[in-house]
Amino acid sequence: MRKLALSDEILLSIEKPARYIGNEVNSVMKDKEKIDVRFAMCFPDVYEIGMSHLGIQILYDMFNKREDIWCERVYSPWVDLDKVMREENIPLFALESQDPIKDFDFLGITIQYEMCYTNILQVIDLSQIPLRAKERGEDCPIVIGGGPCSYNPEPLAEFFDLFYIGEGETVYFKLIDLYKECKKAGMGRTEFLYRASQIPGIYAPMFYDVTYNEDGTIADFAPNREGVPEQIEKQIVMDLSDATYPTAPIVPFIKATQDRVVLEIQRGCIRGCRFCQAGMLYRPTRERDVEMLKKTAIAMLESTGHEEISLSSLSSSDYSQLPELVNFLIDECRQRGVNISLPSLRIDAFSLDVMNKVQDVRKSSLTFAPEAGSQRLRDVINKGLTEEIIIKGAGEAFEGGWNKVKLYFMLGLPTETEEDQKEIAHLAEKIAERYYEIPKDQRNGKCQITVSTSFFVPKPFTPFQWARMCTIDEFLGSARTVNHEIKDQLNKKSIRYNWHEADVSVLEGLLARGDRKVAEVLKDVYEHGGIYDAWSETFDNQKWVDALERTGTDMNFYVHRERSLEEKLPWDFIQIGVTKKHLLKEWERARQEEVTVNCRQKCAGCGAACYKGGVCFENQN
Repeated sequence: MRKLALSDEILLSIEKPARYIGNEVNSVMKDKEKIDVRFAMCFPDVYEIGMSHLGIQILYDMFNKREDIWCERVYSPWVDLDKVMREENIPLFALESQDPIKDFDFLGITIQYEMCYTNILQVIDLSQIPLRAKERGEDCPIVIGGGPCSYNPEPLAEFFDLFYIGEGETVYFKLIDLYKECKKAGMGRTEFLYRASQIPGIYAPMFYDVTYNEDGTIADFAPNREGVPEQIEKQIVMDLSDATYPTAPIVPFIKATQDRVVLEIQRGCIRGCRFCQAGMLYRPTRERDVEMLKKTAIAMLESTGHEEISLSSLSSSDYSQLPELVNFLIDECRQRGVNISLPSLRIDAFSLDVMNKVQDVRKSSLTFAPEAGSQRLRDVINKGLTEEIIIKGAGEAFEGGWNKVKLYFMLGLPTETEEDQKEIAHLAEKIAERYYEIPKDQRNGKCQITVSTSFFVPKPFTPFQWARMCTIDEFLGSARTVNHEIKDQLNKKSIRYNWHEADVSVLEGLLARGDRKVAEVLKDVYEHGGIYDAWSETFDNQKWVDALERTGTDMNFYVHRERSLEEKLPWDFIQIGVTKKHLLKEWERARQEEVTVNCRQKCAGCGAACYKGGVCFENQN
């Protein structure tokens, strides 16, 4: 019988002890004596967030299908347990075996968003592993990072032995097999890391040196050992239908953020929004076969007992077999008493018809993401959404019985003016007006429009990666402009406005766009008690302000200046398929307010469709 890592006394003293005991439905237990490699898969946030992450469920299932690997899970302890573990010197442990992470072969950390970076240091530190990779001995696990933020690994490079650039289903087993070979041959840690660096998609920071110009920009980034590749190529799965997918995902003991079965229908996006990092990183678009999805959906519902299923995709409406899949799920879910969640749908006649058939949908609101208030600025960002489409979609929804609409925008986009900001209020007003055009006896109560604005962060591998980011004062000024303009609208009582924290957004920009020197800021914040920066109740901006001052780091250099087209960017050594030439072309088209049509209408020649042997659309230029 398993012995829990925490005593009953500790479990009774902390919030939600079920976060730490493991043994959930569909979790995997193995005999430690019969396996060769132990892999701790970490999501550096609280259990409820981490258990909602599809990527970890996929890798957990994939690893555990091999008899020689035992993959277990670990999440960031909440602040109450964090305090106890430090006071009692309790090492961080895995949920399945309750064994210390420091006894594992690998600690794999999903790097999902920038504001979890201090939690990454928390996980490594509580595991009693040295923070800096160069200080780790032969008895330490190999710390490897992956996920969307690993596409600029440099701010974290000091803390990781390896980064996996790409989709986990591709070369992970090559890495594991190499580890087994090196271990059997008695090779040391450094030799394994050196050999691992030669596996496509694996980046070992210790074998690369960075030099800087006098102005702080990067002068050179190059391997320091023969045989190490100059560039790291993203690894992708071209045939998703044959790729591994969990039919029996773990069911959490407590309610997770996404407490449902998740069915990933495709990867990638055809849309080409110039601000969207995911839309560039996950190209080309690849669909799962509809018959495979039908079988998987039924298997997952039966193995979990979940009462809701959600379709996962960057743009579900672009899935070519969506009508067949949705109609099948509607029939299946009706028989099973299961709800369907359909995120990332464009609001058109088909979507509204589907939503009318889905249970409980009238309890929720419809979501539009115009991203910019004016048509001019939507053209700059290549949103591909006109005011006419937005008003038409809202009108059809209102006539179908909906009365709640959520509108998502960004502030601080390149070329944005005060007039663009005010247009956010004007668009919300036009949608409200469309609602009140419906005869009163046919309306479903009062119209409720929620306008939300986030602040634009220019991310790596987007056409806007060279753009400057606004300051905190500029962001707050634009939010005030929107707020005042909304209050001047005729239907202001039907419109509610909220905006994201500007200080968090600017720090996100620092971590997203930084180089290796930013690691000192991150380490300073953590050593002064900073964790859970993604949570408003624990985020402390002053810790970051103080760390920037102590380390002599210039926020303006990393965040608030437009970068030269000739400048060597910290992430330039990674190849994602989309070429830098294409990003430059799109940056220029944005300045000219020119729209680039989506991939299915005409190939823009971005390079991704031909990457790794993929086939481009026939009309490629």
